[in-house]
Amino acid sequence: MSIIAVYNIKGGVGKTATSVNLAYLSAQQQGKTLLLDMDPQASASFYFRIRSPKKFGTKQLLKGGRHIEENIKGTDYPGLDMLPADFSYRNIDLALDECRKSHKRLSKVLVPLQEEYDRIILDCPPNLTLLSENIFYAADYILAPVIPTTLSLLSLDQLFAFLDEIGQAHDKVMIFFSMVEKRKKMHVEMMQSLRERRNRVLHTIIPYSADIERMGVYRQPVAAALPASSATVAYKSLWYEIQNLLTT
Repeated sequence: MSIIAVYNIKGGVGKTATSVNLAYLSAQQQGKTLLLDMDPQASASFYFRIRSPKKFGTKQLLKGGRHIEENIKGTDYPGLDMLPADFSYRNIDLALDECRKSHKRLSKVLVPLQEEYDRIILDCPPNLTLLSENIFYAADYILAPVIPTTLSLLSLDQLFAFLDEIGQAHDKVMIFFSMVEKRKKMHVEMMQSLRERRNRVLHTIIPYSADIERMGVYRQPVAAALPASSATVAYKSLWYEIQNLLTT
C-alpha cells in the first residue's frame, strides 16, 4: 500500500489531469484505489461528476474516521473511489493550526484508509502551506509534474528547499515532464538540464495535448474516454514507470 501525492507549488502544470488518469489506471491495473481531492477548486471532483456532500468539509476531513468513510463516493469505474473536495478547504490551514501535532494531522487521518485501499492518490493544491507540510509527511511519494520552463524549474527548487527545512528526504520525490512541446527548443534544453542535476526524473513525457484539455468537456479520464489517444499511451507509460519504482 502506498500514498502518492501529485504536487507542485506552481499551478497549471497538469497535476489534476495526472491525478485523475493515474487513479483510473491504478484501479484498473493495481487494485482498489482512493483519490482524495485536496484542492478547494475541486477540479478532480468535477472530472468524475462528484459533488462534495452538504455536511462534509474541512472539520469533517480533519476529524477523520467515520466522518471521512461516510463521505467517500464510488466513481463510474470499478475499484476507484473518491473523497471529493469542498470549498471550505480554502481555510484548511487555519483549522490545521488548531490541531495537536498539526503538521502530521493528515497522516493520522489517512491511517485507517490504508487498510481498505491498495493505493491512495492525493490531488494537491498549488501552494506551500501547513497543508503542504501535512501532505509531505503523509505521502510515501511526491509525484511532481514539471513544465520545462524557467519558472516551473524554480518552483521545483523551492520544493526541495522546503523538504530540507522540514526534514523530509529528497528521494521520495519523483519528477516527470508535463505539457511538453518537443518542437520548442527551450523545452528540450530544460529537460536535458534537469536530468543532469536531479535524480528520479522519470523517462515518460506527457505531451501538450488537446485530448487532455478536453477532459473538462467529456468529464472522464482521457484513458477512459480515448483509450487510443497518444495522451493515454503517455499516461499508461508513466503509470508503469511509477509502478516499477514502487516495487524496487
